[in-house]
Amino acid sequence: MKTWKKLSMLAVLLGGLMLFAACGGETAPVLDTDPSDKDFSEYRTAGSQESAYDYKFNFLPEPDKGVQGYVGDTMPYYEDGTYYIYYLKDGADSYNHSVYLTTTQDFVHYTEKQDPVLESDHGTAQDAMIGTGSVVKVGQKYYFFYTGHNDKRDTHETIMVAEGSSPTEFTKKAGWEIQPDTSLGQRNDFRDPQAYYDAKADLITLTVTASQSGTARVLKYTLNGDLSEPTYGGIIYTNDVATVGNVYNLECSDTFQIGDKWYLTFSAQDGTLWYTAADTQYDPYSATPKPLDGHLFYAAKHASDGTNTYMIGWSRRSESPSSTTDVKAWAGNLQVQKVVSDGNGGIRLAPVDAYTQNTKERNLVSGSSVEVQDGEFVESFRCFERYMVTGKFTCGKGEFGFAFDYNGRAEKYKYVTVSREAISLSFNRGETPITSVSATLTEGQTYSFTFIQEGSVGVLYVEGQTALTVRIYGVSGKNVMLYAKGGSAQFSELKQFTYTY
Repeated sequence: MKTWKKLSMLAVLLGGLMLFAACGGETAPVLDTDPSDKDFSEYRTAGSQESAYDYKFNFLPEPDKGVQGYVGDTMPYYEDGTYYIYYLKDGADSYNHSVYLTTTQDFVHYTEKQDPVLESDHGTAQDAMIGTGSVVKVGQKYYFFYTGHNDKRDTHETIMVAEGSSPTEFTKKAGWEIQPDTSLGQRNDFRDPQAYYDAKADLITLTVTASQSGTARVLKYTLNGDLSEPTYGGIIYTNDVATVGNVYNLECSDTFQIGDKWYLTFSAQDGTLWYTAADTQYDPYSATPKPLDGHLFYAAKHASDGTNTYMIGWSRRSESPSSTTDVKAWAGNLQVQKVVSDGNGGIRLAPVDAYTQNTKERNLVSGSSVEVQDGEFVESFRCFERYMVTGKFTCGKGEFGFAFDYNGRAEKYKYVTVSREAISLSFNRGETPITSVSATLTEGQTYSFTFIQEGSVGVLYVEGQTALTVRIYGVSGKNVMLYAKGGSAQFSELKQFTYTY
């Protein structure tokens, strides 16, 4: 486990300086201290802060010989109170994106299996690199369907399988695979099998992502419970290019039911997590897709305990935490969000219940009500290692939100911005856009919000809107400002919490 050199006294961070006053001339409350607060004063770079974080909500694998590995595409499976989260591990001791496993019962405490569950072949086999898949239980057997990728073969990708008597140990089934159907007309992009089992019919159904005639699709295959007679069942979804864009693959597709609707989710290649809806599980999905988050929450698939449904994916990172130009690297932290109905036949993302519990309220820098004028920056709360801020805002004419101090220079502020049309993350005081998601907010209307940040990973949830995952390096231990541009902004009922986890 990581060892923390210092747990702090937050008074060291404050250095005896007076805190800024809230708007209206009121004296701000004195910021309280807690023995669990980490002292970030010794961490001079974004990279050193990142290495110091004790991630709980946003799991990272243990470093291997000092080298940090990352969570790639996740493949969650639920059984008897435990979530088994398989993932393509990037870097460290992982060979060619081999599959590793971590388990949890609450999305806070994780138990990591150190050895790979499935290792990519070190020779010339079809699975010289492993791609995303899924686990399904059939009788007393567990089948792990996965993508075998080898771009040195005529068929770059096929569907392969491994068998096990438990969800933690699997053996590859030699000689078994599903090749792309000839009607697809291509043999390069054929991957990400998601398996579902119908016990009454003893039938396994796989959804697979592929392309046909240059357009991304989601396909269906069926096979018997003993893996015999795999049969191509046609296309269940064709990419809505006008809405999603002309991407060449709809990665990590998945289906699940909430209420009387079925939902198909997918991550548009290197882009956004989307969903569409249908009346039955394998109907052709024709509803106009809607985004669930921006492009920093990627490759998410669902897991359900029968009552709650979660999207489990990974949060994108930068190759260098000190970058102020992009967040584009593949793989990052494990990330979990809860799926809820939007009340209008659709779905949206919300915080996991455990992330809004076991909290202790902290004193705000600014007080609970703040009015920010155009061009102002009002210090409002402190960026702890792990915290939550809740409150309300009234939507104005311009844009407003949170400004994070990266290095003491105003031109390097990192913004989480709300406007009537979008929620966004940008660097360099708004000059460098990073990610955004569309929103529909009404001027003059008041909305509640929740912002949760752990380490450099944060998510902003706005009432009735989609969520936005953000990656904000190098800001821990500093005060976060509320700002407005192009009009004033009103915030009320502000509260900040840290955690007893």
